[in-house]
Parts: sequence; structure tokens; C-alpha cells
Amino acid sequence: MGFSCGIVGLPNVGKSTLFNALTKKITAEAANYPFCTIEPNEGTVVVPDERIYKLSEISNSKKTIPATLKFYDIAGLVKGASKGEGLGNKFLSHIREVDAIIHLVRCFEDENITHISNSIDPINDAEVIETELILSDLEMLEKISVGIQKLVKKGDKDALKKAQYIDQIISHLSSGMSARSIENISEIKSYLNEYNLITLKPVIYVCNVDENSIIDGNKFSASFKDHIKSNIILISADIESQIATLSNEEQSDFLSSLGLEESGLNKIIREGYDTLNLITYFTSGEMESRAWTIEKNTLAPDAAGKIHTDFKSGFIRAETISSEDFITCKGETKARELGKLRSEGKEYAVQDGDVMHFLFNN
Repeated sequence: MGFSCGIVGLPNVGKSTLFNALTKKITAEAANYPFCTIEPNEGTVVVPDERIYKLSEISNSKKTIPATLKFYDIAGLVKGASKGEGLGNKFLSHIREVDAIIHLVRCFEDENITHISNSIDPINDAEVIETELILSDLEMLEKISVGIQKLVKKGDKDALKKAQYIDQIISHLSSGMSARSIENISEIKSYLNEYNLITLKPVIYVCNVDENSIIDGNKFSASFKDHIKSNIILISADIESQIATLSNEEQSDFLSSLGLEESGLNKIIREGYDTLNLITYFTSGEMESRAWTIEKNTLAPDAAGKIHTDFKSGFIRAETISSEDFITCKGETKARELGKLRSEGKEYAVQDGDVMHFLFNN
């Protein structure tokens, strides 16, 4: 498993259309009216990475298991969602379960597709969504604070620390700022991760533009980028829908005809890995070749624990070859002969593309 993303935005910004295209499914009804999505649609996609297939071929593996990620099409939020407007908190609870948020804003004009506010204003649209997420976290923390204060009165030191952090976040949220913008947020996270705050989750901003704006954007996407002062991904949900129906070869030709180097899916995956600080390592043998997703700077025992807890608890050492060397040498035997195989201990930070073999005590 790679990571999970929830696609959020106002109704009719193209969430379901994008979801269908990214996951190559038609399960999310894309309709021209608000709240056509009720329950979150879920789709799993394969992370495009040629290395795993090359490793599998060299190892003559019986199974090839690439990394995957999950997309959730969260129903459209509206102003007042945190207080139950639209379908309210039911939608917001779904967002708490994902690793990252894809915030989709509409940056195209089309009189045939209604806009809930009757005007195209991505800045205002995004602020509506952000406000509802902030209010949802604020309401939840205020309820949690009541219980925490009871523990503080009983002398619970851990509860005292949590209470201080909760008060800090409540104050910050009350000023209209998301929790992720707090300066000492890394320290706070370790205490409050269990509460799954929405506004702590990283956000990937995606602008849904018309076909003519897919490369350079337009006035809407430009103003939005200036406002949020962050990277944006330009995507045309309609183009992605067309790509989803084509073979790999046809996709390449189609993208080239549009002057694009990659699909929107690839852009989102790359941005997601960067945003969440993720890398991929591999295991490869006769039984299977598999891609594993971990955070950067993960130490070898923890990476081994992704496979099985016994690998971590009984860790002795790791034998590793870069995937580039593994592929160039056509496997472990030649790589070992050429001194490309390394023996690493408990303090080794696994690198992207490492092909790992773990030795451990049962």
C-alpha cells in the first residue's frame, strides 16, 4: 500500500469525474447536480514504477506486486457542512481516514455545468472548504478538551501536556488558521495523532481547467496559486477521462498530441510521495517481487517490520543492492561479484530504490 487520498471540493467541481478517470472506473456517478455522491467511492490504483517489473523479470518471479494507492471521492462539501448543512459531518468524518487531501477547485467556465455559487471563484471556493474543515476540527477538540480537563484535575501529567497543546490548537483554529500552519506542529503531532485532525493532513491542490489551459493554466488557476502561495497541479478532468479509455500506447500518443509528458494521475502520485515524504524499496526473488512504501529516513529494522513484525524484532542485518545496480547486473549474483551488494546494520536509513534482503532471528 502506498497512501490514501480523499478528493474534496465543492459540489460540481469535477471530483467524481476525476475520480473515475484516475481509477479507470465508472462507479462514481458524475452528474450535474449537488450531492450526487453520497457515500465515498473508493478506488485502488497501481503506482507507475517500471523498476518493479524489471526486477521481477530478472528474478523470474512468480508474482509481481507493485505499490498501490487508494483514492476516495468524498461527497461535495458546502458552507455550513460542519453544522450539518448538505450531508455535513458524515462527509467530514470520511476525510479523517485518509493520509492526504486532494483539494480540487474549479478553474473553468462552462454554462452547461452549474456552480453552487453561480460564479467561478476558486479562491472563495477553497476558503469555504477550508473553513468547514477548521470548524469541524474545532468542534471536535472542544469536546475532547472537556474530557482531558477532568484527567488534568486528577493529576495526569500526560493529559496536562495534551491539554496545553489542545488549547494552543483551539486558539489557532479560532483565528481561522489550519492546524498544519502552527510553528511547532511536529512536536504537537506526536501527542495528538490519535485525534486524526483534518487540518493537520497535507493538502495537494489541484486545479480543474479546460483543455486549452492544461499546460500554462488560466486566469483562475494563476490567481489561485498566487493566493495559496503553494504548488498546484493543473488537470483537466475531461482529458483524464479520455486518457482512461486508452491503451498505454494510445495514452502516450494522446499526451504527446496535447504537449503533455505525463497524465494527471502520475502528477498526483509524484506530488503525493513528495508531500508525504515517501520512498519505495523492493524485495525480489523467485516467489515474488514486491514494492514497499515507507517514509524517507526509515531505518532498516522498521522497513523490515513492514513485511513482518518478526523481521523487526529479530533483525540482524540487511543486505541491499540499489535497483539500478540490480538491473544493470541482471540480478544479485553478478551484483555481489562486483561488490555492489552492501551489508547494513540497524542504523541504516533505507534509500529509494533499494532492493533489500533481511536477515533475522526467529
